[in-house]
Amino acid sequence: MTAPAAPANADTNQTKSMDDIMALCKRRGFIFQASEIYGGINGFWDYGPLGAQLKKNLRDAWWQDVVMKGAGGQLGPNGKPVSIVPVDSCLIQNPKVWEASGHVGGFNDPMVDCRETKARYRADHLMCMGKKGDKQGQIYAFIEHDDASFDAALKKLSKYVKQELSKDDVDVCAFTGLSAEEIAITVGPGTKEVGTLTAPRAFNLMFKTYVGATASEDDIAYLRPETAQGIFINFKNVVDSTRVALPFGIAQTGKAFRNEVTPRNFTFRSREFEQMEIEFFCHPSETKAWYTFWRDWRMAWWQSIGLKGDNLVLREHDKDELAHYAKEGAGTSDIEYRFPFTAPGFGELEGIADRTDFDLRQHAQHSGAKLEYFDTTRGELAPNGQPKGERYLPHVIEPSAGLDRGVLAILCESYTKDDSRPSPEIMRFHPRIAPIKAAVFPLVNKDGMPEMAAKLTSELRQRFGHLGFIETDAKQSIGKRYARMDEAGCPFCFTIDGDSLTDQTVTVRDRDTGGQERIAMDKVSGFLAEKLGV
Repeated sequence: MTAPAAPANADTNQTKSMDDIMALCKRRGFIFQASEIYGGINGFWDYGPLGAQLKKNLRDAWWQDVVMKGAGGQLGPNGKPVSIVPVDSCLIQNPKVWEASGHVGGFNDPMVDCRETKARYRADHLMCMGKKGDKQGQIYAFIEHDDASFDAALKKLSKYVKQELSKDDVDVCAFTGLSAEEIAITVGPGTKEVGTLTAPRAFNLMFKTYVGATASEDDIAYLRPETAQGIFINFKNVVDSTRVALPFGIAQTGKAFRNEVTPRNFTFRSREFEQMEIEFFCHPSETKAWYTFWRDWRMAWWQSIGLKGDNLVLREHDKDELAHYAKEGAGTSDIEYRFPFTAPGFGELEGIADRTDFDLRQHAQHSGAKLEYFDTTRGELAPNGQPKGERYLPHVIEPSAGLDRGVLAILCESYTKDDSRPSPEIMRFHPRIAPIKAAVFPLVNKDGMPEMAAKLTSELRQRFGHLGFIETDAKQSIGKRYARMDEAGCPFCFTIDGDSLTDQTVTVRDRDTGGQERIAMDKVSGFLAEKLGV
């Protein structure tokens, strides 16, 4: 299914306001600050009625296309259907899992503390500026992708050098690139004193907890920082309990937790988030072909649900970006989206990586379990002409997507302003993802119209209710009801009017064009099914 085309006057993400998008998300019940009535808690977000359904629709679309259809029903590079099976692993595992995976010892971010404000920053999120050519003056720190922080630092620097500066008058570099002497003369965000920022130090991102009643050091466990390891430690169980054969994948969706130093940009960087991950196991000689297959299909999938044009890019990693599990020559790429807060740059939406045999090898060494796969289709030929078989640790291709980031990207992509409308804000969701699939309105709340609307609503809910909401509303003018559905992203509204009582037709209004047409009431269900692609 292709995404509906955006109008020619649609806003670009370089001009959209995150404040406007966040305000609409709260007003229409997409996303709320967690614990808001108590002042909130940084890095945590709750989904309201429309947001919960939007998130479910995206998760379901991924599940149907990845797991149930096997990469959308495409043939893999081996010319055969793609085999994927699901698992659902626990949030808390034996802590030795995270020792083997490297998370206990190496899952760290560089952290910087401010002695004056007591604020804490990720060092790789801090940037520094100084006047061009001035190697002796103070260095002012600001937070990357934060315009207010940049402007405040520029204002301080201008006051210090007694000259009004623009962004073209300053040199900018990453905080992590400063020497100890330069850190000593750094002015941190929101500080008045020089040298209040500490040197970067390691900060483990895993949330600790305790299992059992004693809460001693022997009872320490961790909330999982990723869903991938739950797949790897169940690899042998899946092979032994099913009839899967390599190449095949194991998929999982679920919550993960990272104690981010500086959560920011709405739901983009949160401390509690949800992932959609595939670990695809194959013979080492086939990794390049499968990596290319998953990279290209995952990019096409995001495009198919409404992320399109210049806002979506596929970027291959440079050699110096490769993760600890990658080796020279291993493929790693990111599907990136241009969010309003990253524009004109991009933020990661999904990563596709060749993890080699790193994870299975680590878990085999630390647990003592035999995780090699015996492949009866390979190996030298026996006298009877059949392969003797080959035993090996599979290599893994990992397409790992952020569900919350996907929802945020869809919200940003869908948000459009059209000042010619009664309500200028429109959420142009792809019909497959839209939380409200249709709305049924009686033009007025009398003369038998509410009864006809109730009957049509019931019919549509019976057929399409598993896909999303079917709304009905008799309050306010029809224009205001249309405007409310535009803000909620409902693609089609069906209105019962006076003519409906005599000729059994209804008016259907298209969200994107605002156009209207008459169709027979008994054709509404088929019309909606065609538009939703079901």
